[in-house]
Amino acid sequence: MGVAWMVAAAVAAVLASWAFNALVHLVWRPHAVTRRLRAQGLRGPAYRFFSGNLGDIKRLRAEGAGVTLDVGDHDFIPMVQPHFRKWISLYGRTFVYWTGARPNVCVADVNVVKQVLFDRTGLYPKNLMNPHISRLLGKGLVLTDGDDWKRHRKVVHPAFSMDKLKMMTATMSDCAQSMMSEWQAQLAKGGDVEVELSRRFEELTADVISHTAFGSSYVQGKKVFLAQRELQFLAFSTVFDVQIPAFRYLPTEKNLTTWKLDRQVRGMLMDIIKSRLAAKDTAGYGNDLLGLMLEACAPEHGEAPLLSMDEIIDECKTFFFAGHDTTSHLLTWATFLLSTHPEWQDRLREEVRRECGDEVPTGDALNKLKEVNMFLLETLRLYGPVSSIQRKAGSDLDLGGVQVPEGAILTIPIATIHRDKDVWGEDAGEFRPERFENGVTRAAKHPNALLSFSSGPRSCIGQNFAMIEAKAVVAMILQKFVLELSPKYVHAPMDVLTLRPRHGLPMILKHL
Repeated sequence: MGVAWMVAAAVAAVLASWAFNALVHLVWRPHAVTRRLRAQGLRGPAYRFFSGNLGDIKRLRAEGAGVTLDVGDHDFIPMVQPHFRKWISLYGRTFVYWTGARPNVCVADVNVVKQVLFDRTGLYPKNLMNPHISRLLGKGLVLTDGDDWKRHRKVVHPAFSMDKLKMMTATMSDCAQSMMSEWQAQLAKGGDVEVELSRRFEELTADVISHTAFGSSYVQGKKVFLAQRELQFLAFSTVFDVQIPAFRYLPTEKNLTTWKLDRQVRGMLMDIIKSRLAAKDTAGYGNDLLGLMLEACAPEHGEAPLLSMDEIIDECKTFFFAGHDTTSHLLTWATFLLSTHPEWQDRLREEVRRECGDEVPTGDALNKLKEVNMFLLETLRLYGPVSSIQRKAGSDLDLGGVQVPEGAILTIPIATIHRDKDVWGEDAGEFRPERFENGVTRAAKHPNALLSFSSGPRSCIGQNFAMIEAKAVVAMILQKFVLELSPKYVHAPMDVLTLRPRHGLPMILKHL
């Protein structure tokens, strides 16, 4: 009897402790944080027990999910970020809302955004709350912090030097030429050709990153890309769920699928790495991203390798995904805008003819395409592949004059900022590439207002790669084809970690 009583007492004590901690975490702390922030003038929607404001976000997004836009309307915020549109109008550009019991500060003031993104002291680390996103991207350059980030960057950075990028231009052009040869063969049969461009661009940019970074091809890496796309949709399906750390270890259907896909991706990447290692005695490690990583980790150097094999695999995951997904959507939206602005299509084609003639564009010729560059920058402003980014408060800190608690998530709604009339002028909602005539820093009232590749020391390492690839592909398309939007196209941008057309991009191609 005494033992049973002692066990019961111990269980009761554990349950009481758990209940107390839950009460503190789910009730007392959110209300204490709300009071403290409100006293400093930081307002926002009221915290709701356990789920915070996630229910409101899901409801607002569901309301916008069925909306379609006129092809000349670039305001997809009611579909992608309706909660920011609503809450900024009520509470201002900086406000607090709740993702579960965690405070989330919306940072839509460009001056405060600069404070966060240009910090070099480590005050604002990456937010790694969602394990599904971590599995998709790998803990590579995008998600590491501090000394780990410096170590990864030291290995990866040389692969993106301008000399290397110029060498990669020929590979990009070869991949694009292969795609366009198919279109020309179809046109040769007579009549116009309709192509679903968003899918073709996904395959093209996957082929480019396969060749330039891993010395393989899209055909060899296809299973990696398909598995990553599945992981991407799985990861996004959890973005607006309460993140409970223990749940990531439970054998739920979603977790089981994620673990299976992750094992497949890791296995396929390991096979690519093993084949490279097997050939190193005859061909060396190679001069691409994978070769540079393996060289930096070679055991024959007699010192601790800069990256472990697990870290190399994570870096491969990062670049297999980030290196093709964002560029494919940039090309998709750029060709959409070319088809809906025929005057710009003619204008850019004239520039391409002037600088490149009928020749395949070289790296030097691409640098001279100023108007193509302006066009792509405006595409990135209105249809940037990533519509928001997050950081975390690494400690209690001052954010734009407000004391924010440690652990608070800081969300920067890029798509919303890119439409802010106080930053970009009254024509912020219009497609006007001329705004970039004098460069990125003079396009808006704030020099750091364009955030498509983030900004500051952690800005995207692949941005020059993406821009060169996009310029090369756009130039080559303009040399050969006239683009006309298919009547089947439905303008409904959607966000699945990256911004894409919900119903694809059917495009009619005509001989020039």
